[in-house]
Amino acid sequence: MKKHNFSAGPSILPEFTKEETAKAIIDFAGTGLSVMEVSHRGAEFQAVVDETIQLIKEILSVPEGYSVLLLQGGASLQFYMAPLNLLVKKAAYLNTGVWASKAMKEAKLVGEVIEVASSKDKNHTYVPKGYEVPADVDYFHITTNNTIYGTEMFSDPEVCVPLVADMSSDIFSRPVDISKYDLIYAGAQKNLAPAGLTLVIVKDAALGKTGRTLPTMLNYQTHIDNGTMFNTPPCVAIYAALQTLKWIKNLGGLEVIQKMNVAKAKVIYDELDRNKCFKAVVPNKEDRSLMNICFVMREGYEAVEADFLALAKQRNLIGLKGHRSVGGFRASTYNALPIESAQALVDALKEFEANH
Repeated sequence: MKKHNFSAGPSILPEFTKEETAKAIIDFAGTGLSVMEVSHRGAEFQAVVDETIQLIKEILSVPEGYSVLLLQGGASLQFYMAPLNLLVKKAAYLNTGVWASKAMKEAKLVGEVIEVASSKDKNHTYVPKGYEVPADVDYFHITTNNTIYGTEMFSDPEVCVPLVADMSSDIFSRPVDISKYDLIYAGAQKNLAPAGLTLVIVKDAALGKTGRTLPTMLNYQTHIDNGTMFNTPPCVAIYAALQTLKWIKNLGGLEVIQKMNVAKAKVIYDELDRNKCFKAVVPNKEDRSLMNICFVMREGYEAVEADFLALAKQRNLIGLKGHRSVGGFRASTYNALPIESAQALVDALKEFEANH
């Protein structure tokens, strides 16, 4: 029976990505060697890197004057690397959850950090609005999607300072105006590739202004100057990313992906709003994530939470348990999740309601 993978990350990847990467693990580009064991300096793998970067630029419409880097260390390293390269004196952050808080903590090691707004008062179940970003900060940092709490920002903020974004869990899920950002970073283990790869898109003109001497590996310019291969890159993850990018392009690009994601999320949210046993954690529909749908038992049904997880297991609905810090349930509906899986979850929600 088909498995329906709602895991938050590492998460579901397209069948095409898995199949093509599996082939390359046995025989890469007709070399008779595995992509796990070929030289990253060889012509065959250089072609992979070049095509991956070209497709990222094409699919995201990256303007001239930006560099695309394929790094390691995840978003967690970028929490420190970003301010190290961009923060001169002071930066502003929007606090929308755990990952935004972690990013703020690391930035404070580099300079002054201002929290312009926070959704902590309601356990991060909404996206703050109506805040003001000081004009004298070096940049404003946002986390566009919050995997733990299920909120998402769907538009690029209009601010008069450089904009930095952690897009780890919603990049490639919708069109983005890259020109509004000085820096975008994303761990790949959601919509792009297996864990181990980190995508960075940086505006070249934003670099070299801090006056500090940077560690070689933590300097974006190092990786720009070395064609994003200063040291050995995560070869398998990059190859997998290339397959995912081909899959996105063949589907029709981000406009098509976005329509698919909206349709999947609507199926689930509509049922949660109707169901007598379950409800969505995020009350405001405009703040509800298309990537991570968080839900809980309605009042009076809390005692049977484990029963639903047992039913989910029987129905091959995988990865629905909520983050350990908040509990409840979480259905992660990343790009590769088919709408059939969303419907399978809805069927289970209805079945549970009928039995209780």
